[in-house]
Amino acid sequence: HVVPPPCCPVQHRKRNMLVGAPKGLRSVPHDVPLGNTRTHVVTGTRRVLSIPNATTRVHKSAEQQKPVDAACLLKTGTLTARQATRQTSKQVESPYTGEHLGQTKKDEPGQDMQPVQSVLAVCMALLISWSSASAPALARAALTQEEQRTIDIFKTATKSVVSVTNLATKRDSFTMSMLDVPQGAGSGFVYDAQGHVITNAHVIADSGTVKVTWNKDEYLAKVIGIDVDKDIAVLQVQMPSPEDAAIKLASLLPDPVVILPQIKAAGPADILPPPTFVPLCLDPEGGLQVGQHVFALGNPFGLDHTLTTGIISGIDREIMSMNGRPIQGVIQTDAAINPGNSGGPLLDSTGCVIGINTAIYSSSGTNAGVGFAIASNVIKSSVDEILLNGKVVRPMLGITFAPDQAVQSLGVQGIMVLSAKEGGPASKAGITGTTRDEFGRLVLGDIIRKVNGTTIKTSSDLYRILDGSKVGDALDVEVLRGTGTQHISITLEPTQA
Repeated sequence: HVVPPPCCPVQHRKRNMLVGAPKGLRSVPHDVPLGNTRTHVVTGTRRVLSIPNATTRVHKSAEQQKPVDAACLLKTGTLTARQATRQTSKQVESPYTGEHLGQTKKDEPGQDMQPVQSVLAVCMALLISWSSASAPALARAALTQEEQRTIDIFKTATKSVVSVTNLATKRDSFTMSMLDVPQGAGSGFVYDAQGHVITNAHVIADSGTVKVTWNKDEYLAKVIGIDVDKDIAVLQVQMPSPEDAAIKLASLLPDPVVILPQIKAAGPADILPPPTFVPLCLDPEGGLQVGQHVFALGNPFGLDHTLTTGIISGIDREIMSMNGRPIQGVIQTDAAINPGNSGGPLLDSTGCVIGINTAIYSSSGTNAGVGFAIASNVIKSSVDEILLNGKVVRPMLGITFAPDQAVQSLGVQGIMVLSAKEGGPASKAGITGTTRDEFGRLVLGDIIRKVNGTTIKTSSDLYRILDGSKVGDALDVEVLRGTGTQHISITLEPTQA
């Protein structure tokens, strides 16, 4: 018997059952002489090679499966160097080779490659498990309720948003031919089923021809009316005549000479069916709140059907129109509005129009997070008036007045009248303008201080009162004349074209 050194595990005399051993040989004591058998020690087990047909798996209790110090056995001569190296690698369990703790195998050719194969198998297992674990993360996540609502609003509203191009007629300097040259572009939206389109007045200013692009089709548009004071314009999409439609369609066919008679026989409805205009709902009730979600649709920089989102940043703002008249009740938003968005709709969470994108506050000309939209109640008032009369008729006083800065520099508060239009309401009521005396000295005219009891400090206050009045209303105007005040009644008259 070779006694193991103290550094090796203590071998118990408890017999280990050999699974599948021949009859009459059911157990082998643990203290079989190591010199008479060729023994491999794997995690506390020994394999007896001299016993024929002995199975290689030995069942032992968990507490007996203690790791063996291979270096110790090598030092005592129990194991060779090659066996000690292989003993350490066999303690790793492989999910592919089936080698478990406590399992031994007979020496086979190429057995020295098993450690490398075991490492490769473990790497493959880790790679497969990582791939299967990361696969669900690559799957498309479900849309949130807010995302789905935004998508639905865009799909519904984009059918009613158009691109508006302002064409100016200019002569070519080389050919001397008259050409339509784009000089501006913006957006618009369908107002009713008759094909009326709403946009900003500054989008089509000084235009010779207006072109509307709707659903990738181009149409000429007629200007029905413009409200310069509110920067609103109404267009009418022009349907091509049957003859023009037949010629245009025939030019796209391979053989227009043969096909053209067939097109004429089919009738105008078969050549180019009129488009079905889908108007956007308009919410003129107001009741907007700061923080409310909004959606801006338009064609910034020529990029059609662009959607930007944001919130209402402020209400009751004031911007200046093309003629210098202030527009009250404007909506401020942080939704991105850039050149080309003008005239496009500003929608609420229900998809209804609450404003028309008009201006931005920026030093560079691009979006800086401060955009303005004219409120829907102003849009409806102006558009209905244009469709009824072809223009907007507003009450007027018939005066011209000095800029607010000039009046404030004189230390005076109110509206300083420069002139009263002859035959106008103010002239008839006795309002006097600013004049010069015989020595060239400036004689100040009447200064309007109150209207119907409301204090007037700037021109915006006066315009706000006029916007809330109708033609024929009588206004009680308090003016400062000389060193005293006077009350004058003025009856408003309609503006003249």
